Amino acid sequence: MAPPGWAVALAALCLAALAPPAAGFYLPGVVPHDFEMKDPLPVKVNKLTSIKTQLPYSYYSLPFCKPDTIVDSAENLGEVLRGDRIENSPYTFEMREPQMCQIVCKISVGEKEAKLLKEKIEDEYRVNMILDNLPLVVPIQRMDQEDAYFYQHGFHVGAKGKFLGSKDEKYFIHNHLSFTVKYHRDEQRDVSRIVAFEVKPYSVKHEYEGQWNDKKTRLTTCDPHAQRVITSSESPQEVEVGKDIIFTYDVDFKESDIKWASRWDSYLLMTDDQIHWFSIVNSLMIVLFLSGMVAMIMLRTLYRDISKYNQLETQEEAHEETGWKLVHGDVFRPPSNSDLLCVYVGTGVQFFGMLLVTMVFAVLGFLSPSNRGGLMTAMLLLWVFMGLLAGYSSSRLYKLFKGSEWKNIALRTAFTFPGSVFAIFFFLNALIWGQKSSGAVPFTTMFALVLLWFGISVPLVFVGSFLGFKKPTIEDPVKTNKIPRQIPEQAWYMNPIFSILIGGILPFGAVFIELFFILTSIWLQQFYYIFGFLFLVFLILIITCAEISIVLCYFQLCSEDYLWWWRSYLTSGSSALYLFLYATFYFFTKLEITKFVSAVLYFGYMLIASYAFFALTGTIGFYACFLFTRLIYSSVKIE
Repeated sequence: MAPPGWAVALAALCLAALAPPAAGFYLPGVVPHDFEMKDPLPVKVNKLTSIKTQLPYSYYSLPFCKPDTIVDSAENLGEVLRGDRIENSPYTFEMREPQMCQIVCKISVGEKEAKLLKEKIEDEYRVNMILDNLPLVVPIQRMDQEDAYFYQHGFHVGAKGKFLGSKDEKYFIHNHLSFTVKYHRDEQRDVSRIVAFEVKPYSVKHEYEGQWNDKKTRLTTCDPHAQRVITSSESPQEVEVGKDIIFTYDVDFKESDIKWASRWDSYLLMTDDQIHWFSIVNSLMIVLFLSGMVAMIMLRTLYRDISKYNQLETQEEAHEETGWKLVHGDVFRPPSNSDLLCVYVGTGVQFFGMLLVTMVFAVLGFLSPSNRGGLMTAMLLLWVFMGLLAGYSSSRLYKLFKGSEWKNIALRTAFTFPGSVFAIFFFLNALIWGQKSSGAVPFTTMFALVLLWFGISVPLVFVGSFLGFKKPTIEDPVKTNKIPRQIPEQAWYMNPIFSILIGGILPFGAVFIELFFILTSIWLQQFYYIFGFLFLVFLILIITCAEISIVLCYFQLCSEDYLWWWRSYLTSGSSALYLFLYATFYFFTKLEITKFVSAVLYFGYMLIASYAFFALTGTIGFYACFLFTRLIYSSVKIE
């Protein structure tokens, strides 16, 4: 078992990753913007999002105020896949120049507009905006602490409610936005940097005097001249056909002590951080304890076995040998469907390489949250380039199984997993497209993905396979008999299905707490950026997958069953089944998804995630058993 120093080092790495970046340290491409007094601050709008439907829509798909010309911002691959649609808006501020009750525009509501607004309010859609690369948030006071807040992504399009004394439910739109821009000021140079962008939305039935004169109209409901400010939604604006909606906003500027380098810290603060810390430490302690027990049992038992086998001197004693040494002539016999095993091992190595490099970069702070879509883009590109490792590992194993057609195995490695995932993704994308959602991946992006797959990933898999096949064949520590040995009848607990299902519980148990936070960040649209914890959990996952596979493989060989190749892969890989079952449990207990299409999207994406998790954990378990069997059979004297 690893010494206590190992755990201390991991904990230190975790704490280092959680520490805020030092002031003055900025990553490449993430540069602060200095604003002088009265500098224009253009506000950008992003997609409309809902945790009830999971289908994003463009901001201008609703009858909101529009600028003279709508300009789309350039987006990276990750942003497009996330459904981001960033455009300019009619909201423009001036640095450190507060504005009160500014009119944006007046919208006439027809039947189509009313229907659209009511649908989006019913589905609890939120409006997302961006200022200086910071997302707009609604500060919500925490119940347990007076001066502490957590932040909600964007503000709701509107709300449902009833007028006093009425039984009919009405739809009200948030048409007045009270913005707060917090800035950190450099007194020496008299420049400011934006450190927060917040809003409080209100629904106000605006009234005005005289004729409507666009932005020069004088409102009676809020008036900058009379210092009449909106602080509540006492007289809300109902969404009604034939009625007008006047959109207005205030903007206030507040100086802040928060430095630019730390401006994301308050956004990324977990609302349930104490539970998170306790859960992770609890998980870590349980897994380290189990790993220590497993390692101790294995080392003591194996040491005794090997000593006993090496002391067998007489022929009679040799004939009476039992346990794992007895199957030495069959243990390295190639399994059935060995080609498919090679393909899945290659795919798992590809995933392992992608996740490891992504985690390291994220822990070091290179995947900044300010770079929207950066994480997804990085993972996609790393997956493509890790095709080299996939081809190499699958062909090395293929050659060990006496295979000769390395091009065939390279082709299957390049297409089996990506092909099935692409088919599911294409089907889900067609569903999103049918809903006219901005989350549908455009044809050009789909073409770019296919180009990455066929143009880079497939050739790299072939290069890796060629290099792997050129290497000398891995020599088995013992010779394989020509005639397979008969496997004796096994005890009920050594039944393949039972032992495989039992084997997946421990790896899943190591990650399921962190899985809750990841699912919450994806499907409930909360900030998640504690990669120190995630990296720690990833290392725990590797250890548990390896150890549970080794233990069950040892018991299997002791009961004279030498068909360990596939079982070692499926033992730890079965944790993916528990992951999918947990995702199903999460769907019914935590989410409020009602639309059939949204439910299909959820289960489709979770199926892809579970499939990937199967390949990853299965490969870790397989390689652990592969090294373990080679080690023990090379340690005993076989006549």
